Amino acid sequence: MSSNISDFRIPRWEELPNIDLYLDQVVTLLEDYLKNLICLKDDDKEDKVITKTMINNYVKHGILKPPINKKYNKTHIARLIVICILKQVYSINDINALIKLALETSGIEVSYNKFCIVVEKCIDATFKKKEFIYEDEMTEERYLLKYTVQSFANKLYVEKTFLNK
Repeated sequence: MSSNISDFRIPRWEELPNIDLYLDQVVTLLEDYLKNLICLKDDDKEDKVITKTMINNYVKHGILKPPINKKYNKTHIARLIVICILKQVYSINDINALIKLALETSGIEVSYNKFCIVVEKCIDATFKKKEFIYEDEMTEERYLLKYTVQSFANKLYVEKTFLNK
């Protein structure tokens, strides 16, 4: 992973594991994917991008479908990546509503990949002090996605450049 935040890349749908994973494996994978993107408190050694307890709570509250035979699939991992990123600025109930809206307009693969691309472009533009321009026609869903993700990129910029997290 690059130390330059604007070079950060989220694995696309096709790059997520094709095999189902146990909870410990999912936690490790998400930590690997997101550790340089999610700002954690320097003074808390136990602070994590995600924990088993968080995932269990998401399942318990219906945010995430229950694992099958204690294993999590590609859909679980994609949803958890979205949750980990957006929970930096939104409540879990808001995130759930945003995910549902995205899935109404496109399937999981398309929605997830679109989310990844917009996150990366917003972060890149923000850290280069440029405006992120959505290249496609600006529908209501795209407008919402852009500004949902832009709020995360703005927070990340402030934390990485001013608050030095």
